[in-house]
Amino acid sequence: MGVDEEKTNTCGTICLKYLLFTFNLVFWLAGGAVAAVGIWTLVDKSEYISLLASSAYSAAAYVLILAGFIVVATGILGCCATIREHRGFLIVYFVLLLCIFLLEITAGALAYVYYQECFPFCYQLSDELKVNLKETMVNKYEQPGQEDVTLAINNLHQDLKCCGSNNFSDWRDGEWIKTRAGERVVPDSCCKTPSDLCGRRDHPSNIYNVEGGCINKLEEFLLQHLKILGGVGIGLAFVQVVGMIFTCCLYQNLKEDPY
Repeated sequence: MGVDEEKTNTCGTICLKYLLFTFNLVFWLAGGAVAAVGIWTLVDKSEYISLLASSAYSAAAYVLILAGFIVVATGILGCCATIREHRGFLIVYFVLLLCIFLLEITAGALAYVYYQECFPFCYQLSDELKVNLKETMVNKYEQPGQEDVTLAINNLHQDLKCCGSNNFSDWRDGEWIKTRAGERVVPDSCCKTPSDLCGRRDHPSNIYNVEGGCINKLEEFLLQHLKILGGVGIGLAFVQVVGMIFTCCLYQNLKEDPY
């Protein structure tokens, strides 16, 4: 018994406990941050999601939220295992860390491969966005009951500094130009300095006239974030290797459970 206690209470074991506990605290906070990003995406960016027929983007936000809560739960388990010096909990914690590690590596690798193959010619993404965005923009903008879509399009124009799905001429077709445009040829949100009825003039000096329209801007936005997310995922995965090493070392230094 004395030997076991001496083994458990060595300086190395105590240091490992503090290191693993610190790692778990950071890991727990990271999980909360991931979940917060997912929730923020749904709450703050839901207007952009409403412009797309595909549910892939909202599904990605839900996956982030789920992953964040799993990481939080894993971090709590790791803290409990460290404090209680429970080898069984450490095994479960190590397996969970390994699973999350493999998922992050896979997701990061897929994001990187997709980025390399896709950029700058994402035909599948582009076709979907072109069809859905143009249809939504010209037929639902400023229509009764479509206030959320109208707000999303206005924000899209101003945030990404673009006009129309492919270009500003898209606004010459559809319900908006027939029923709601009045004297305007483009929405006022296309203007570099928005004001009432500023959309009556579609000269490049007055409106955002970028090649590829909002489609091109959205693709650049999504692909850049895809690259960043892939890099962060792989980076965090390798950080978890440190946690797994600490877990293995602490497991070896702890006494066997009496049951």
